[in-house]
Amino acid sequence: MTGHFPLFLLKRSTALLLLLFLASCSASKKAFTGIDKELNTSPIFKKGFTGLAVYDPEKEKMLYEYNSNKYFTPASGIKLLTFYASLKVLGDSVPALKYTLSGDSLFFSGTGDPSLLHPDLPESSVIDFLKNTSRELVYLPPLKSEEPLGPGWAWDDYPYYFSAERSDIPVFGNSVVFRFSEGSSEPEIIPEIFKDSISSEHSEERIKRDRRRNIFRLAATPAKKDLEQKVPFITSEETLLKILEDTLGRKIALARKHPEKNLTKKTFFSIHADSLYRPMLQDSDNFMAEQLLRIVTLEISDTLSVKEGIAHIKENFLYDLPDDPVWVDGSGLSRYNLITPGSMVKLLEKIKVERNYENLFVLLPAGGNSGTLKNQFLHNEPFIFAKTGSMSNNYSLNGYLKTEKGKILIFSFMNSNYTVASPLLKQEMEKILRTIRTTH
Repeated sequence: MTGHFPLFLLKRSTALLLLLFLASCSASKKAFTGIDKELNTSPIFKKGFTGLAVYDPEKEKMLYEYNSNKYFTPASGIKLLTFYASLKVLGDSVPALKYTLSGDSLFFSGTGDPSLLHPDLPESSVIDFLKNTSRELVYLPPLKSEEPLGPGWAWDDYPYYFSAERSDIPVFGNSVVFRFSEGSSEPEIIPEIFKDSISSEHSEERIKRDRRRNIFRLAATPAKKDLEQKVPFITSEETLLKILEDTLGRKIALARKHPEKNLTKKTFFSIHADSLYRPMLQDSDNFMAEQLLRIVTLEISDTLSVKEGIAHIKENFLYDLPDDPVWVDGSGLSRYNLITPGSMVKLLEKIKVERNYENLFVLLPAGGNSGTLKNQFLHNEPFIFAKTGSMSNNYSLNGYLKTEKGKILIFSFMNSNYTVASPLLKQEMEKILRTIRTTH
């Protein structure tokens, strides 16, 4: 018998492995049966419309589906579409300006790059580039302009940073920064050109901008603590040039006619693309998302028309999603956006092809650790890496789940039209995702 495994032991081992496999499958099926029951009977989920899809990318198999082909309002979950398009189109660095040299002039136009003079981003080299040239600076506004606010955005969100206006050359994040010291009612104002835009009339709020003018009213009472508030300003060619001239210390001409078409158009790059991806995903920064989509659009279609850009992206990169998404903006501020959990899972699978898990997980919010999930899924080691999507009566979570066995699963958990308090809904969602983590 030397060198031969006894037949009865081989049969016993095979039977044992089969039993273990069947037990594992049984536990998995039992877990999803319990989840099915929870989704159908929970008083929390009964107060809205819920969808869940769980996918095993290693086996290329959908493990669980509940309303996975139904459409939901994704809110900021739409940023994952913007992220994927950016990964497909952009390189490591962000295109900042398109420029042409003609005679003694440098004609430049914007790409949508949001980093110029932005207080929360790495310093861009664009200012030095424009300041140090010996040529006359000539700004070329876009041939085709778009509305500064996106379709389906709430009109009364105009004074809040999350609804900053879109433009071809954003400066200071297209927002005025007001910094108050404790006990003071006179803030530091950045950029300084808006110091002359403070109204003598007071506001009940700390800061309030007029709806149609760059006029800001401040509260009469001193600040109770140090605070900073960003308030979007109304963008215009005049305001852009005024800020740039003040920053550069030199004049900039405005051109209505573009130079000859046979002149070479060059690109000047600014910061690393990940410097935009991180705040867009972790902090759910709408402004970063909107501007990134404009950059992508210009790169693929030579226009800043977001509508045309989205059509191109869907046709060339997203044609294989199981359900065609309704996609109208880069951030998810619009209630016109719609997508299914099944399509979101497929999108996340496509994203992981572009970036490995290690690089992805440092960009996405990590449960109990960073971004918009810092106070959820508390654990000694993060096991949820996902993009949140939050809007009145809508909440979604789309991303990657690391199980106790070390497997990575892709999931999309979407909720629309719910009327319960958001913390209660999030607790129920977390309970289900923790169950999946321990049983797979």
